[in-house]
Amino acid sequence: MKTSPSNLIVRHEDDAVKERSACGHRYRLLSKGDQDVAAWVHAVDIDGAKLHYHKISTELYYVLEGEGKVVLDGVEQEVRKGTMVHIPPGVVHGAVGKMRVLVVGIPDIDDSDVYYV
Repeated sequence: MKTSPSNLIVRHEDDAVKERSACGHRYRLLSKGDQDVAAWVHAVDIDGAKLHYHKISTELYYVLEGEGKVVLDGVEQEVRKGTMVHIPPGVVHGAVGKMRVLVVGIPDIDDSDVYYV
């Protein structure tokens, strides 16, 4: 008989915590409070995102719906459904437009690793 690790998580967006964030509203699919996760994952409804950066964490944005622009170190890049954006530590980033984005933070981004400019 195969045993399963105790950190298996299946969470529906309807059951996730919804809260205001620097980018709009986020649903914490995997996040603080979850044990032994390698990254956090949020579904984020972006409606303009304040410029910020992380010293430790890398972020991956995958656009699920909508379109707009991401700002990466002052350069605007067009994004639309199906766009993947890789944001390494230290890159000042934000967004313009309305879009739904799956955001993955590696490692888990702590609130102390968010710096506004």
